[in-house]
Formats: sequence, C-alpha cells, structure tokens
Amino acid sequence: MTVSRLGFNTRVSFPTGAAARGLREGIELFRAAEALGYQSGWVYQRHFDNYLSSPIPFFAAAGQHTERISLGSAVIPARYQEPILLAEAACTADLLVGGRLQLAFSSGTDVWDAVFGAVDADARTEGQRRLARFLAAVAGETLHTVTERRGVGGPPVGTQLRVTPPSPGLRQRIWYGSGSIASAVTAARQGLRLITGTILHDVPPGDTFPAHQARLIAAYRDAWTAAHGTPPPPVAVAASVLPGPTAALRETYAAYDRQRRTQGPAASRPAGALEPALVPDLPPGMLMSPVYHGEPDAVAAAVRADPGLSAADELVLFLPPALGLAENVRLLEDLAATVAPALGWSPAHAADPAAVSRCDTDRPAATR
Repeated sequence: MTVSRLGFNTRVSFPTGAAARGLREGIELFRAAEALGYQSGWVYQRHFDNYLSSPIPFFAAAGQHTERISLGSAVIPARYQEPILLAEAACTADLLVGGRLQLAFSSGTDVWDAVFGAVDADARTEGQRRLARFLAAVAGETLHTVTERRGVGGPPVGTQLRVTPPSPGLRQRIWYGSGSIASAVTAARQGLRLITGTILHDVPPGDTFPAHQARLIAAYRDAWTAAHGTPPPPVAVAASVLPGPTAALRETYAAYDRQRRTQGPAASRPAGALEPALVPDLPPGMLMSPVYHGEPDAVAAAVRADPGLSAADELVLFLPPALGLAENVRLLEDLAATVAPALGWSPAHAADPAAVSRCDTDRPAATR
C-alpha cells in the first residue's frame, strides 16, 4: 500500500458559548497540518449544533492563513443548498485561496425540512437535482438567456447569464461522499471524484466494512473508466487511525473506540452539543468503520491489512470531534511521524517545527 496524500477531517467543534474560539482553532489546525506536510484538510458541515455550519466562509478565512494545503468539504448535503448562490460563493472563495478548494457533496436527508422547507421530491432526488444545477454553474454553463428586459438595471435581451466570477478548474475538484456502491457508480458517471469514509450503507449481511469499502472503490474506478475512457482520479478514504506513542494516549483512544462502539455516530461530542437519539444497533445494511488504535507499529500493520484503506490514494484522518486543538495537533504529529511513513507517504514539504509548536502551547502534559 502506498499513500500519496495525507489529510485530516475535522468538524471544527466547540463547546457552547465558545464558537469564535472554535473557529479560530480550526484555522490553527489547518496551519499546523500544513506545517507538518499534510496535503489536505477537510471539514464537516453540520447544521444547528456545536459544529461548523458554513464551510465556504471558513475556507476563505483559512486560505488567508495557509499557502499549500487543499481545503475540502466532507461533506455538504446538497438537499438544503441554493445551488447558484453556493456556486457564486464557492467560485469566489476558490479564487481567494488560489484554487485550493476540494468540495465534496452528498445528496442529504429530509431531517431539517421543517426549517428549510419541504419539497415534493424525496431528499435524494432533490439533492441530486440541486447538485446538478450547482455543477452546471461552476462549470461556467449558461444558466439563463434573457428574453425580455426588466427594470432599469436589467441586462439586455440575449444576455447569457453565467456565474461570476468564474473559477476555472473548480468543476474538476468536486467530489462525492459516497457510502454505497450505487452512489459511487453514479458519482463516477457524473465525473465526480470519490471520498468515502466511516459509514457505509446497503452492506450485504455477513460482509465486513473493509471488504465492502474495497468493493465500493473498485466499482467506482470501473464505472469511471467505462464512462470516460480515462484512468480514474485519486480516491480519498476517511478513517479513524489513532497511533498512541504513550500509554496515556493509548487509553484515550481506546476509550474513544469503546464510546464509538456503544454510541455510534453520536460518540465524542463537545460540551453542549445535541444529544441525538441513541440506538443499540445501526439499521440493517449500515456499518461503521473500525477504529485502529494502539502502538504505532500495530496500527500501521492494521491499516496495511485493511483492503479498503489499501485501495485508497489519500488517507484522511478522522479526528474525534471532542478533542481540543492541542490533542488534535498531537494526533496529526504522531500520524505523520509513525504510521504515514510506513504506508509510503512523504510530506508535501519539510515540516516546520516552529510553526507546529505555535499551536501546541495548551497541550496537556500527559499527551506530550
């Protein structure tokens, strides 16, 4: 297995009343990762909770404090996006950060219809409709041709309306966060890059998470080649890979694994975050990824033995949401220094210890 790119995924979480600090620490995390040679950083969008709700302005800000690391969303649910306004914001932000946006989408669910408004179509159908409109907009396609002049400042008849300012190349940096083989195949046919992560759907009985993830990636690559006649783009996989060089860290990560096994996606929440209804078991056909934790050498061996992770080109470290800045930076350091080199990874550039240390002043002594 060879990992050509190393990334991380953060929810930019914060305790109640400390959103401003949490957002600033999110930017510091990107700065630290870039100094360590990480190639990508990804953020998760979550509405009405103690997490980042609006990735685009965050990227515009983070891009002013970094130079090389790519800025990715994993994922934006398309169901509740106004596609043209989002395209305008995305193109503007991409120009501000020098073409470093990597936007990943999902179709989304209907959980917030009471707030955003219901539609006649089901959530997936509506999400795909809005995503298609967004893709056309960022690709520079004509959205409307003016047929009659309206108002004093309206454009003349015949004007072809396109998103401005355009950001050439952004369309080629749009991803889909796929949790099933069917959605991965659809993404390939749409010309979208693939990122897959910690939850899979439509898994046959008896199948394991790593094996099914490997089949999902293979199906995506086959569908891409069949649809486009070209080699598929690199695939990214988000995973919980937690090497613990110290006994204290190993116990912290083992506790997170136990919590995740009992609470599922609700594990590791910042203070004040919503408490979702917990179920003892996930719905049929849904699986969560394993957490690889322990001694760094053992973690590296487990990752190499995982067929889903071995099939990836980019490994994205999923950071436990309740960890603070110092704990997250330590985890980034440990992954980059121990497991990642064993997977064939090389940093984007020489690490800058001074830049990393500036994010490290509040680290608890037990984790140093």
